[in-house]
Amino acid sequence: MRLKIEHTTVYRFETPVVYGLQQLRKTPKSSYNQSVISWKIDIVGGRKEVSFEDHHHNTTELISFDPNVTELSVSSSGAVEITENAGILGAHHGMTPLWLYAMTTPRTEVGPGTRAFIKGMDAQPGIPELHDLSERIRTQVPYTLGSSAPDWSAEDAIEAGQGVCQDHTHIMIACARAMKLPARYASGYLMLNETTTQDAMHAWAEVHVEGLGWVGFDVSNGVSPDTRYVRVATGLDYSEAAPISGTRIGGINEELQVSIQVVQQ
Repeated sequence: MRLKIEHTTVYRFETPVVYGLQQLRKTPKSSYNQSVISWKIDIVGGRKEVSFEDHHHNTTELISFDPNVTELSVSSSGAVEITENAGILGAHHGMTPLWLYAMTTPRTEVGPGTRAFIKGMDAQPGIPELHDLSERIRTQVPYTLGSSAPDWSAEDAIEAGQGVCQDHTHIMIACARAMKLPARYASGYLMLNETTTQDAMHAWAEVHVEGLGWVGFDVSNGVSPDTRYVRVATGLDYSEAAPISGTRIGGINEELQVSIQVVQQ
């Protein structure tokens, strides 16, 4: 399946930005079961300073704000070809060692909530057991739009009993790492059946399973990623796969507007 994607992020400020830098991870990966046919990024109110590939093979771009700007617009668009793989990505590639993905982070620390989810599970669970785990997370921490904070950890979401896709992903990763399984955060695009317009990217977990390699689990939707999913960035948690992060001086009272369209081409 070939998907066409348009993603626009607009920042507006009440006062001018004196100085600012943003780090972008908005370019899909050409790897495993997807191939980027075309992709471009247009910037208004700033400029691209440098582009590089980080240790997770994320295309990362650093952009600067124009002096005294009050509005910055970043628009990405392109087409990506996806082939069906039942969520199985296969062997680990790259220079980053697999053991790194078994390390915990502040957002994926193991606590009582995580331990309760994996109680009674085999030390080396297979695909059916991991899908059962995903379903337990989805049932006990139901998806609730706007229910969580960006800096929540897996344990925060479990304690609150609700969350969004970012929280579900952190919980799944924490559970996998508690069982000594390498796991990583994946952010990207998802073509929805009921609408073509969205206001946020999607997130899911990828767990390394013995004999199969990396396998994706979208806890929020109770499935493994299929041809509706486009992988953009991966990392140990959200902080390493966030589409935009950065800093600035000035520019008070930020207003953010995000528009994403994902359609079959």
